[in-house]
Amino acid sequence: MRKKMALLLAAAMVAGAVSGCSGGGSTGKAAVGGGGSGSNEGAEEAGETQPADPAMYEVKEPITIKWWHALEDQYSETVNKVVTDFNNSQDLITVEAEYIGSYAKLNEALVAAHAAGTDLPAITVANTPYVAEYGAGGLTEDLTPYIQASDYDVEDFGDGMVEAAKYNGKQVSLPFLISTQIMYYNKDMADEMGITMPATWDEMDAFMEKGTKKAADGSTEVYATIIPGWDQWYFETFYLNQGVKIINDDQLTTDLGDEKAVAIAQKIQDWCNAGYTYWTGTAEDASSNMRQNFISGKALSVVHTSSLYNNYVDQCDFEIGMSWLPGADTKNQEIGGCVLLIPSKNDQATKNAAWQFLQYLCSKEVNMTWAEGTGYMPTRKSVLETEEGKAFLEKKPAFQAIFDNLDLIYPRIQHKGWSQLATIWKNIMAEVMMEGGDVQAGMEQMADEINDVLADA
Repeated sequence: MRKKMALLLAAAMVAGAVSGCSGGGSTGKAAVGGGGSGSNEGAEEAGETQPADPAMYEVKEPITIKWWHALEDQYSETVNKVVTDFNNSQDLITVEAEYIGSYAKLNEALVAAHAAGTDLPAITVANTPYVAEYGAGGLTEDLTPYIQASDYDVEDFGDGMVEAAKYNGKQVSLPFLISTQIMYYNKDMADEMGITMPATWDEMDAFMEKGTKKAADGSTEVYATIIPGWDQWYFETFYLNQGVKIINDDQLTTDLGDEKAVAIAQKIQDWCNAGYTYWTGTAEDASSNMRQNFISGKALSVVHTSSLYNNYVDQCDFEIGMSWLPGADTKNQEIGGCVLLIPSKNDQATKNAAWQFLQYLCSKEVNMTWAEGTGYMPTRKSVLETEEGKAFLEKKPAFQAIFDNLDLIYPRIQHKGWSQLATIWKNIMAEVMMEGGDVQAGMEQMADEINDVLADA
């Protein structure tokens, strides 16, 4: 049944991404040609390279545009400030910010609007894994000519961030609010217990045993760590850094059913069975429950996104430390957070206004506003050299663990079938970890289902 459902979801996503008639941006006007990059599109198809004409991307008349985002209530003050500052900085563009919901809900709304060709936002955020699907489905505008016409400095972003915002070599989006996986830990508790955070996977057994506190009856009072199960992103690098290929070079198969992948999953299940950790599962309250366990001192550490640093600091009455996730053959991590993109079916006037706002959102000054107000990390290399960047690190010294490893943050895997793959992976991991299933059988079943999705994507 799961296999059949995965195939249906894959088909629905592809159909939603590519179907629908053109038209309907924030101005309500139909786009000529249904997308692409304005008048450069025909030249690109003909294999010609046309110089970008700045006049094509100018905003010439007053316009009101919508910006869809997934920034929750705790970020509303920063959102309102940035939008108000932009609206006051010029006379032609009025931006209206609209919170849609989680990345998943925003994805559903965006794909539906693209299929219908109406009610599209002028500009939207998108979780980084969706870039490939949107690029393949023609949902997002190629920003290359806009960048050329504006002489926009893309090179100031980190290399991995720029690559994560591309599809097939085209710059279909730009980095916005970027995070990575991190292990938050209770520094006071770690110091008291004489614990050094593990740097490698081989050190995890000793860390798990030493960092766990048990009651007299054998129940767990304090978990050494908690590994999120609601998003495979949080445990994905445990596999990648041990040489497991989530998607093989043939783009059609996965190694997740192979011996090494099974051994990693078995080790995690062993830790769960020993009471050193627990698997959160995929329920809606999984994240809040995990956070509360850490805040209340029932966990020495948790694996989570670096973007929540501010939240943890505000809610915990102990010093927060951040540690790079344990590595193995490599110690790479992946980009999280979101990019900004312009839907391709909007009319050119809407796209031009969106491009102006997009540049503002990604500017150095606003980048630091986001970094200070949200917990997301600075995305511009030049920012780190400024007085503001140095002050940021003084204010948030735990981020040194990230800054020391910036060159090890890589783009996430891009594939049209990725979202279906991820759903299968996290669901079967939840079954195996929470219901005590056979690890090898579960991983082999998962690999078969994923191979079917990859073949049909």
